Amino acid sequence: MLIVSGPVGGSEHHRAGHPEGPTRIRAVMAGIDDLHLGTDLQTVHGSPAERQQLTRVHSASYLDELTAFCEAGGGDIDPDTYATEDSWLAARSAAGAGLAAIDALRQHNDGVAFVAARPPGHHALRDRAMGFCLLNNIAVAAAALVSEGERVLIVDWDVHHGNGTQEIFWDDPNVLYVSTHQWPLFPGSGKAREIGGPHSRGHTVNVPLPPGATGDIVRRAIDEVAFPVIDSFAPTWVLVSAGFDAHRADPMADLALSSGDFADLARAVAGFAPRPGRLVMFLEGGYDLVALQASVTATLGALLGTSYEAEDTTSGGIGAEMVSQAKAERADALGRADLVLPPGGLL
Repeated sequence: MLIVSGPVGGSEHHRAGHPEGPTRIRAVMAGIDDLHLGTDLQTVHGSPAERQQLTRVHSASYLDELTAFCEAGGGDIDPDTYATEDSWLAARSAAGAGLAAIDALRQHNDGVAFVAARPPGHHALRDRAMGFCLLNNIAVAAAALVSEGERVLIVDWDVHHGNGTQEIFWDDPNVLYVSTHQWPLFPGSGKAREIGGPHSRGHTVNVPLPPGATGDIVRRAIDEVAFPVIDSFAPTWVLVSAGFDAHRADPMADLALSSGDFADLARAVAGFAPRPGRLVMFLEGGYDLVALQASVTATLGALLGTSYEAEDTTSGGIGAEMVSQAKAERADALGRADLVLPPGGLL
């Protein structure tokens, strides 16, 4: 069973010509339609996240500032990020969609959930919007689970490093954050030596990859660097920042994955969940609409074991040396008791 959690839309948060627009949700839904799931598809619509759910990951002062900014008509927050008068409700609704997905999986005790909502979230810091993101949707969901005693694995395969998610859970021993991402690239964080705070040492795992890296390199990063940590951590829930901008057709970056690679990654990540009904995918990036549609179809088709069409997986790209380097740098950082990084891991 696939649970798709809305709001399926978010067009009220929109600026003409901006790459992160409502057409992305239409591409996602077209990708889901291509699976022809029939009664195996359920759509749920969550309520906007409440303030007490948001303050687990965002400062009260930031929430007040963002609310006031939107109520005043919005505008540019930074060169990439904007808000309109409707963006506060849209962002709260996107965050609420993740919470609704978790509730629906618990009710069914089975299936996979996909949060098809925007704006995306993994760049949103505790007290700052950036990178198209206003509220950190996946962090809101993870923090809710942690408040109920769960241990949460977040896998972020978006082409950009999820600096907001890393910062929010930097020193939380109940969250393991794993990211593969292109380097160098916005936002400039995500080095292998960024390993977490004093109470969560080793619970941040970053594997930077060079432009041109193919799917086999990303799988090597997961298998060789992340898997031993994940196995030891033993998560009770798995959340995925499912950005599809690592696709070779995406205009925002230069990794070389195919839709088939996302299917392969999805199968690998699903194996980290302790049982069915404990895996939630959150839409992050993905700006070539054809590639986005195809990648969603392949990802969800692989998770559901249903028939789907996908490009062949890719291999032979550069990056094996960077995976080995990341493994060595991480081991060195873990062995240095004197290494103290600031929140967010930037050094």
